[in-house]
Amino acid sequence: VVLVHPQIPQNTGNVARTCAATAAPLHLVGPLGFQLDDRKLKRAGLDYWDAVAVNTHSSWDAFFAFFQQLPNPKRLVAFTVYGDKYYAGPEFSYQPGDWLVFGAETSGLPPKAHSDVLASGGCLVKIPIRDMHVRSINLSVAVGVGLFEAIRQLD
Repeated sequence: VVLVHPQIPQNTGNVARTCAATAAPLHLVGPLGFQLDDRKLKRAGLDYWDAVAVNTHSSWDAFFAFFQQLPNPKRLVAFTVYGDKYYAGPEFSYQPGDWLVFGAETSGLPPKAHSDVLASGGCLVKIPIRDMHVRSINLSVAVGVGLFEAIRQLD
C-alpha cells in the first residue's frame, strides 16, 4: 500500500492497522501532513505499529525511483477518480506484485503520479461512487476496499 501525501494522521493510522492485519507493507510518500510521531497517528494504529513494515519516501519522484529499481513482477495500481476501470470490475484483475497507490485526502494523486503509473505499465482504477454530491470516500476506507479485493482475487 502506497499513500502519497497523506494529510490526516488518523487515516494513516487506520491504514497501518489494515496493513498489519493483512501483512501488507506500507509506503508513505512525502510531504506528509503530519509528523510520524503524531499521537493521533499512533492512537489510530493502536498497538499494531510494530507489525507493519513502514517505509518512507521524501517525494513521489523518490518513491518512483525506488519502485523502478525493484525486480519484477511489479505493477502500480493507482486508485483515482480518473481511473478508466473499476477496481473490482470484470475488466480488471489484480496480479502478484501489484502496489496499490492512493492519493491525499484533499487533492488525490498528483498529475505526475498518474503519468508515471501509466508510463511504467501500471493502471488507473476507480471505486464507484453513486451519489454525485460525494467527491470521494475516506482514504482508509478506500485502502480497505482495494486491498481486500486484491486479497480476495489473489488468494
